[in-house]
Amino acid sequence: MAITSQPGAATGSLPDPAPGGRLRLAALPHLPAESRPLVRPGEVSAGIVHLGLGAFHRAHQAVYTEAAIALAGGDWGIVAVAPRSLDTVRQLSEQDNLFSVTTMSAEGTGTNVIGAFAGVRHAAGDPAAIVALLADPAIRVVTLTVTEKAYQLDPATGVLRPDPAVAADLTSDRPPVTVPGLLVRGLLARARAHAGPIALVSCDNLPSNGRRLAGLVTQALEYADAPAKAVDWVYANVTFPGTMVDRIVPASTADTRAVAERALGVADLMAVAGEPYRQWVIEDRFPGGRPAWERAGAVLTDDAGDWERLKLRTLNGLHSATAYLGALAGRETIADALRIPHLSRVLRRLVAQDVANSFTPPDGVSVVAYGETVLERFANPVICHRTVQVAMDGSQKLPQRVLHTILDRRALGARPRWAALVVAAWMRFVQGRADDGSALPLDDPLAPAIGAALAECDGTPAGVVTALLGLTEVFPPGLADDDVVRELIVDWLTALDRHGVEATLAGAD
Repeated sequence: MAITSQPGAATGSLPDPAPGGRLRLAALPHLPAESRPLVRPGEVSAGIVHLGLGAFHRAHQAVYTEAAIALAGGDWGIVAVAPRSLDTVRQLSEQDNLFSVTTMSAEGTGTNVIGAFAGVRHAAGDPAAIVALLADPAIRVVTLTVTEKAYQLDPATGVLRPDPAVAADLTSDRPPVTVPGLLVRGLLARARAHAGPIALVSCDNLPSNGRRLAGLVTQALEYADAPAKAVDWVYANVTFPGTMVDRIVPASTADTRAVAERALGVADLMAVAGEPYRQWVIEDRFPGGRPAWERAGAVLTDDAGDWERLKLRTLNGLHSATAYLGALAGRETIADALRIPHLSRVLRRLVAQDVANSFTPPDGVSVVAYGETVLERFANPVICHRTVQVAMDGSQKLPQRVLHTILDRRALGARPRWAALVVAAWMRFVQGRADDGSALPLDDPLAPAIGAALAECDGTPAGVVTALLGLTEVFPPGLADDDVVRELIVDWLTALDRHGVEATLAGAD
């Protein structure tokens, strides 16, 4: 049975939500006026389903949507679906769907309670209910923040590679347990019900994320051998707007919750925090309507591609570079890593010489100036974004963040030396030891394949590079077979192995 919140419902086990208690609807009159939600849960009907009930969604799309409803109205409440985490659903249910977002900078903090959620659901507990929700004509937008690996797409080619769970979801009548399974079952149910058009909106850091999501659905429908009428309905009634999303939102900690409690006077177990900067670029293709997100500061456009490349290659590329080099050098957070001597200089060269010359940015945007803004944001001392957290799932992130830069530079005959350093840092990171010999975690869907490749090589820099470039799920043949790229990576990995991060950066010119 899915857990669904009922705003205002008593739980019997919670303390009085007045000051000193728990964040709930009854606590709102006691909160500082400037922290109260712009929208009250239960007063706005649901029009959006969101898959992926993590911190980033709560600090980004939910904030934009609440502001849009408050400024322009509309039944655009969000039913937020956690694919796996039952604890998240329980905690939000006990808080009447309320949570807070603290904006943190060196100048100070500000905490706001968000009321955009019309409900929360647990997909694993009742997948049939999620399928029915996706078929509900009141739902006209579905957004996703499920991370790259949940799409089950080859990160280099975009080809669907269903694991046994996805295959079972698409070829049997069992309740779906995967994101592709939920989406396809929901769209097929919507087609049968003639429920009206809908937009599926990826908010994940994927290149051409709208087209990737469209490709996932198209390939999944073919794999499932869906009825021709249903497939035709999807083509005629479902759009896949591309997006670019941007806000640094570290994993919540006890400190995050303590800051929120001091600001609100009540405990918020679902508190999240983020930097002041946020951006959302959205392709304006919504056949069933949408919230007035532009009133909340979003950029609506015909094509988000240039914005996606700007963010993926510059911000996310620098994030990964800083994470791998910082973790190897023993730095716990991104801000700490930026204090490594010479790292900022090297990152600036990465942007100016490789990233900026690999694509055409949006009109009026300087990639170098954008990179400077990124480095300023990374240096925010109160945003404790852990290097090992940013480094996780590297096999899924490298293609769009770094490898596409390398491929585009090589197509022009250039030697992308600084981008190759990022690949070398990843290759050293996945070997599991920092410069001081301490262990580094490998949290990656390809961890078994990475481990097997490393176990079979001779352990030299050249051997490691050859073994890891053989991971076709990560490195396309055009890159893996490029002798110039191989030479650049081997040179950097040799330096990192012999001298460590700090000495390597000091000697880089």
